Amino acid sequence: MNVLIVEDEKSLALEINDFLSKEGYIIDHARRKSSAEEKIFVNSYDFILLDLGLPDGDGFELLKLIKGLKNRDDAIIILTARSAVDDRIKGLEEGADDYLPKPFSLNELLARMHAVTRRKHKLEKNDIQVHDFVLDIQNRVVTFRGERIHLTKKEFEILNYLVLNKNRVVSRTSLTEHVWGDILEVNSDSNFVDVHVKNLRKKLMCHAKTDWLETVRSIGYRITL
Repeated sequence: MNVLIVEDEKSLALEINDFLSKEGYIIDHARRKSSAEEKIFVNSYDFILLDLGLPDGDGFELLKLIKGLKNRDDAIIILTARSAVDDRIKGLEEGADDYLPKPFSLNELLARMHAVTRRKHKLEKNDIQVHDFVLDIQNRVVTFRGERIHLTKKEFEILNYLVLNKNRVVSRTSLTEHVWGDILEVNSDSNFVDVHVKNLRKKLMCHAKTDWLETVRSIGYRITL
């Protein structure tokens, strides 16, 4: 998933970056409110980890801006040294999905991100049954009748994103943005998305039919569950 860290404390941002990158997340970083705004207007994110005390503005202002944008579904977790109950209530009332006061454990941050993902997509647990397959979104593993299927990181992310948006057509542009990150850095004329989906299908079809993974002509893909 695609994550924007809005944090001016360089060491903490780097620590979060390294930790989440190892967990397979694609990370973008902004140290100031102004640069965060620029990134948010260009890209959409699965998660925004938002510090409130930014050098050039209050994080609550950025939170209002994000929630005021149309067709956005970014999950927002506030990370801040402010521990006052009023600030926590304000953040949640203005649309944040969770609030984690500093200092915090990186493992707790990851657990909260998993919990937000489950709530957002109305999942009761981390394992999702995908016809004859099981997708473990926490451990990033796909199995068929208990046998692990060896997918590349990108193949798993494609399947994961399509499953979380089940029964909806996901455009190639949206898939590219959420799996590869900053869409401006990607050649939109390339067929690399189709190549990755083709390879994913081939690996799954070694075990069972995949007619539930549909290609929607000229638009993108859809998983029907």
